[in-house]
Amino acid sequence: MATAREIALQELLRLEAAGQYADRTLNAALNRATALSAADRGFLSHLFYGVIERRITLDAIIDARASIAPSAIEKQVRMILRMGLYQLYYMDRVPDHAAINESVALSPRRSKGFVNAILRGFCRDGKQIPLPDAAAEPIRHLSVAYSVSPSVAECFLHTFGAARAASVLAAFGQHPPITVRVNTLRLSREELLQRVEGATPTKLAPFGVILPDGAPLHDLLREGLCFVQDEASQIAGVALAAAPGMRVLDLCAAPGSKSFGAALSMENTGELHSFDLHENKLSLVREGAARLGITNMTVAAADARAADPAVLGSFDRVICDVPCSGLGVIGKKPDIRYKNMADAAGLVPVQRDILAAAAKSVAPGGVLLYSTCTLLPAENEAQVQAFLATHPDFALEPFSAGALAVEAGMLTLTPDTHGTDGFFIAKLRCKG
Repeated sequence: MATAREIALQELLRLEAAGQYADRTLNAALNRATALSAADRGFLSHLFYGVIERRITLDAIIDARASIAPSAIEKQVRMILRMGLYQLYYMDRVPDHAAINESVALSPRRSKGFVNAILRGFCRDGKQIPLPDAAAEPIRHLSVAYSVSPSVAECFLHTFGAARAASVLAAFGQHPPITVRVNTLRLSREELLQRVEGATPTKLAPFGVILPDGAPLHDLLREGLCFVQDEASQIAGVALAAAPGMRVLDLCAAPGSKSFGAALSMENTGELHSFDLHENKLSLVREGAARLGITNMTVAAADARAADPAVLGSFDRVICDVPCSGLGVIGKKPDIRYKNMADAAGLVPVQRDILAAAAKSVAPGGVLLYSTCTLLPAENEAQVQAFLATHPDFALEPFSAGALAVEAGMLTLTPDTHGTDGFFIAKLRCKG
């Protein structure tokens, strides 16, 4: 039977070669590895995602310590070194000798001495990361320190400045808790808190619960008592303020959490139309609604850039959660760390078109909610301001969530300040 480390090595090499999504690769591996204990499955997941998340940092250590050119290190050996270094630096519960010995055991015979020398030397010299000088090379410094592509590092540096960029990126490196939105069709938040030992209420979202490690998430989801939704996304639902009997439109619904939250706020009454461009994603929305007992939803494939002439000006609430660069969810989607931000530039005109089309469906006096899971002003504040410049019939409206008062009608949530995903929300009211 393959060990957790052997499976991690195999799947990390597979992921690197095939370029698939990390979660799909790991889930498939866990489904095959039925003989692994729960502890080993947890170790495998931690090591697999950890190596992906810290790849740039780990490679900087390897390249600084290797006696040969970086290009001369075999892919398998480099991956073994990444795994070993990750255990040594980031996994406190793994003894150094175990991390080193197991890494050497995984190595080809010709490379055992090389792997052993790098790992032992790293420990002997105090486990130091070779960081570029922050003043002379601020982009490379952020890239190596927080394991993001230089392109992503440059975006954070330009948006926040050096000190705040470091703060936000460091927060993304923390283990994010699992946050759920309670299905209030079936129980109250207080009842769910009593059911799950160690669970705590979210600070700003009124129906959110933060689950402790080891909570029976699978059982809670299966019973339809809640669904996974970060507090930031739940705050967007608070700003939307859907109510019983309303007509609500969600233009980019998959995987469904904002639609589900709206349905619960509507107490499963009125009409909720949940659309997404990709039909293959809508099964998640339908299955989630059925599990939660939501029956006021109509789910269909549609292009959010083209307003339906049959429903113009007829919705009390329109959710416009647009496709974005995703820089606000780096902590949960490690693949995003290595984006080339030039590839994301094409999203800006798509967002603009979706927002303009969404406005056509809002009834007089209704609300248009624009949101993203990124932190870039070009996709957030700049989009809203450009929209307002061409849509004088809309205006930003203040909203609040718990103790958080958003007088300007626009809010950027960040992990270092709010303890949530990075997220942007703008509430726009149609003047009518």
